[in-house]
Amino acid sequence: MKKNLLFLFLFVSLITKAQERLLSGKIVNQSNEPLSGASIIVKGLNKGVATDVEGNFKLRLTEGAYTLQISFIGYQSKEQEINLITDDSILIILSSNEFILDEVLVSAVRANSNTPVTFTNFDKKEIAKRNLGQDIPILLNYLPSVISSSDAGAGVGYTYLNVRGSNSERINVTINGIPYNDAESHGTFWVNLGDFASSTENLQLQRGVGTSTNGSGAFGASLNILTDAMADEAGGETSNSFGSFNTRKHTVKFTTGRINENFELSGRLSNISSEGYVDRAFADLKSYFLQAAYSDSNRLIKAITFGGNERTYQSWYGLDPQQLAENRRQNPYTYENEVDDYGQNHYQLHWNEIIDNHWSTNLSLNYTKGSGFFEQYKTEENASDFNNLIIDGSDLIVRRWLDNDFYVANFNANYSKEDLNIISGVSYSNYKGNHFGEVIWGSHLATNTSIRDRYYFSDALKKDLSLFSKTTFTISNKLSGYLDLQGRFVSYQTSGLTSDRAPIDVDSNFNFFNPKAGFIYRITENSDLYFSFARAHREPNRNDFENGVSTAERLDDFELGWRYRSEQFKLNANGYYMNYTDQLVLTGAIDDVGAPIRATSGKSYRLGFELDADYKISNSFSLQPNAAFSANRNQDFKAFVFGELKNLGDTPLSFSPGIIVGNRFTYTPDEHFQLALLSKYVGEQYMSNLGSEVSSLDVLDGYFTSDLNLVYQTEPNSIFKSIIFTVLFNNIFNAEYVDRGYYYTYDYSGGNGKTVTADGAGYYPQATANFLAGVTFKF
Repeated sequence: MKKNLLFLFLFVSLITKAQERLLSGKIVNQSNEPLSGASIIVKGLNKGVATDVEGNFKLRLTEGAYTLQISFIGYQSKEQEINLITDDSILIILSSNEFILDEVLVSAVRANSNTPVTFTNFDKKEIAKRNLGQDIPILLNYLPSVISSSDAGAGVGYTYLNVRGSNSERINVTINGIPYNDAESHGTFWVNLGDFASSTENLQLQRGVGTSTNGSGAFGASLNILTDAMADEAGGETSNSFGSFNTRKHTVKFTTGRINENFELSGRLSNISSEGYVDRAFADLKSYFLQAAYSDSNRLIKAITFGGNERTYQSWYGLDPQQLAENRRQNPYTYENEVDDYGQNHYQLHWNEIIDNHWSTNLSLNYTKGSGFFEQYKTEENASDFNNLIIDGSDLIVRRWLDNDFYVANFNANYSKEDLNIISGVSYSNYKGNHFGEVIWGSHLATNTSIRDRYYFSDALKKDLSLFSKTTFTISNKLSGYLDLQGRFVSYQTSGLTSDRAPIDVDSNFNFFNPKAGFIYRITENSDLYFSFARAHREPNRNDFENGVSTAERLDDFELGWRYRSEQFKLNANGYYMNYTDQLVLTGAIDDVGAPIRATSGKSYRLGFELDADYKISNSFSLQPNAAFSANRNQDFKAFVFGELKNLGDTPLSFSPGIIVGNRFTYTPDEHFQLALLSKYVGEQYMSNLGSEVSSLDVLDGYFTSDLNLVYQTEPNSIFKSIIFTVLFNNIFNAEYVDRGYYYTYDYSGGNGKTVTADGAGYYPQATANFLAGVTFKF
């Protein structure tokens, strides 16, 4: 009996021993240098080893499939699957953390695959395909739920972005985590960032509230931009393009590459000019970007400055219906210097540090200086409107100035383990702005008036403090959770006179708590389901205060989505319900500088469904369709019509089309050539919130446009690494369309003492068929 048991024990031991295999390996970096002390953990088992001084390791495991988790300070962690049948040896190469360190700049405001929000990433390669001088909103035009527009009609100068019916004032924009929206107006003035796409490494557009971000809250979308990464090798490029409406772009870039492996200096100079589709709506944009960087395995320090000067001829007021019918390219302005002239310079310092395998930090400092004016010719004005600097009935020329300083400090700490990631941070900004107007000429000046005397002045001070903590955590193999809490504290003060010489005196404080939560359920390795709830608040902007609005608005955003990805096919499908309280809706009217006027609507909502796909049909053909269907409504909307306050009931939200469909069809026969057809349909939209109560003037018809994009790249055996030819045919079917406008109503006394409501509208025509062509030499 004892002998039988002994034989059985030996037999089992031999089988077990036979099933145990030796896995040996070596871990090196991209330069094939061994990494001593790297950690190798067998996922799911309480088993692991560290590499020796030569980067070698050994593990004994029974036969089977395993996932190894490899990590080393200063390098990107990696998972590698193995199927151990016999003794085996592997080589594992880890990439340095420079990419991670760069991403730390924007990690506090970005979403990733573990975040239950709706987003689209756009990288440098995609940007370059159409980067021929048009502004960033135009380059993003074919993303889901996006509409872009420009005053001059050609995509250069004053350009605008609309996402899910939310205009540029409601889209939070950050550059390297630093808020870019103007602190007072909330506007995003892309005209001050000429050719910034040429210095963009990648960007992410989040739709809905998204994750907590720095600056004014996102009320429809957030766009965060990461600027150029460090280059390993010295090089440069020149890019020149020309096209319709005498549009030209000239760009020069350089990089020293790595000096002594750690330092790099890079920069860009650009000049973009265009006469515009609209007559005399010229733009002259000069810009620069300069970066000094230091990097080692655990640290990235960047000192960045960028900015420039813009000078644009005004086309703020569009065309009335009669002008549009007569000549859609005309410009009603006749004064030759009716221009906007503004300069803005940004100075950023970023210090990113990887402390150990779990902790990383980012400290960012920013100073932005802006100063400029726009010039206007006025006729037969009243002396009292200009501080009695003129005589009644005088013609005059005025300059209205904005001079401001903006300071920002951000600090973020990131803690990451296998099943837990926490990002916490604080952001503080301080804005100081002076608004004033000067009389620089008058046909009949008062006797005591000197040129450049001011007829109004007001100053402003805005402080913004936000604290947040975001956590993603694993609940099970299938389920992960997300929690994001933000507190934001805003103080805004301004006093003096507006440009109409009306007194403005504001001293307001806002305290906001913005919770967000959600989950992701992994259905398979290729697909997941996500749900999130996010709350956002937003304070009124300067124009709102001037118009008597002092109430903050609130948005509750619910997102439900499904993501699928395989080698050939990617699909994102999501639904959303955005419920607003006291939303400041665009009335349709604009002020005397073309800025939209807003009013509180009470209760309103946006309910929609979005699709975004990428289908690789073959090695040569691919499709990238997207579609958005939505209902955007005010509830119990009240407005004055015919002298009476009426409840108009359920009305459409302004500038919110119910259908937006796009597609990109790409043909790539080889690695040198690509041809793409990009198409977009935008449905009918209203310019006011009145519906059809007054007239149909406030309706913008739906439109369909298509662009053709050709890219050819060659690598000659010369001083040039590559030469890239790019051609863009815009609106190839020559559609005459209007994608933006304004609508206003006014009352007058009619017969029998009755009040009559009349209306008017203005439209911004966009360019018919046109082209841009360029060539880039990289060396």
